[in-house]
Amino acid sequence: MVKAIVGANWGDEGKGKITDTLAKESDIIVRFQGGANAGHTIVNDYGKFALHTLPSGVFYNHTTSIIGNGVALDIPKLVGEINEIVSRGVPKPKILVSNRAQIVMPYHILFDTYEEARLAGKSFGSTKSGIAPFYSDKYAKIGFQVSELFDEEALKEKIERVLVQKNVLLEHLYHQPLLKAEEVFATLMEYKEMIEPYVCDTSAYLYQAIQDGKNILLEGQLGSLKDPDHGIYPMVTSSSTLAGYGAIGAGIPPYEIKKVITVCKAYSSAVGAGAFVSEIFGDEADELRRRGGDGGEYGATTGRPRRMGWFDCVASKYGCRIQGTTDVAFTVLDVLGYLDEIPVCTGYEIDGKVTTDFPTTTLLEKAKPVLEVLPGWKTDIRGIKKFEDLPENCRKYIEFVEEHIGFPITMISNGPGREDIIYR
Repeated sequence: MVKAIVGANWGDEGKGKITDTLAKESDIIVRFQGGANAGHTIVNDYGKFALHTLPSGVFYNHTTSIIGNGVALDIPKLVGEINEIVSRGVPKPKILVSNRAQIVMPYHILFDTYEEARLAGKSFGSTKSGIAPFYSDKYAKIGFQVSELFDEEALKEKIERVLVQKNVLLEHLYHQPLLKAEEVFATLMEYKEMIEPYVCDTSAYLYQAIQDGKNILLEGQLGSLKDPDHGIYPMVTSSSTLAGYGAIGAGIPPYEIKKVITVCKAYSSAVGAGAFVSEIFGDEADELRRRGGDGGEYGATTGRPRRMGWFDCVASKYGCRIQGTTDVAFTVLDVLGYLDEIPVCTGYEIDGKVTTDFPTTTLLEKAKPVLEVLPGWKTDIRGIKKFEDLPENCRKYIEFVEEHIGFPITMISNGPGREDIIYR
């Protein structure tokens, strides 16, 4: 059975922990899009880890982790991550990398940095991991597939051709040093040596695994509102963050995805620029940020303080719908235990009219939150294992959210550990 685990909002929903929990019952975990530009924080018996490229299932001996063809593959970062977890006592994970995955080139990272600097105040809040230049090149058909590392003559010829374009930009737009073909080739030969042990036809491997009845988990990065088509364009990422793309980014048939578990936070947070209707500021935001997540709300990759807000039913209902949600996993509920009252955004007021439908970006910029205030439960809910044992106001909060988003909340996370989950 194939399940996808994806985010409903801006990313940062707590997917890492939910993936880690579901990985227990999985044979194979697949990353299907994105690169090392976002992270998942995982707390387990080995310690606390921030993963960027590795799927969250690498801590289990029985799993195989796959880097799918849709991923932006930063080879030194992947190999560095493998070495880091092994150095901290984790058994070496079984990893396969798609021969059709494309490689994040060292110049992608340079171009990302130069472009953000050039845009200055108008930038997209990039993590400068090379992601936008990488996907631009992929779709402009001047990217490098892993398989191309194994034909050296063709590779040399292609590098020459690609660098003609790159050097025009470096010279005339960015006024930066030019790239040399022999240096790029030498780097790719180092990459080849690093990645060769893992490379295979992962699509064929997954096809066989599906025939054999294996449990497969597709792990998405970021969330619905960062999707380049369906998100808050242009403040989005450069690859599709939706479960539907999981079929493409992993190379499996779309009808094999039977369950879409969409992760929603009990409040809102976002890293990076863009419209964020339920955002809060000042002391109120600082308090939530400090208490939030495990060790506070700071980006797993960048360390940037996240922007904070109340739960947004409009964005979450849309985010779940666009994912094709079958189950909602509701995370960090325990964090809200300090509040007397909990505001929830149930609608957007745009030009004097209230809507519960998530709009396109130009309208979103004008939206004001319509808030309903619910009573808090003022108690620590960590350690509770059953839904009926939660305080009444806490149960009511979950039911209120569930009713407004229109999708069933079947998992509730009430603490950072992998066992802190209530199943409904």
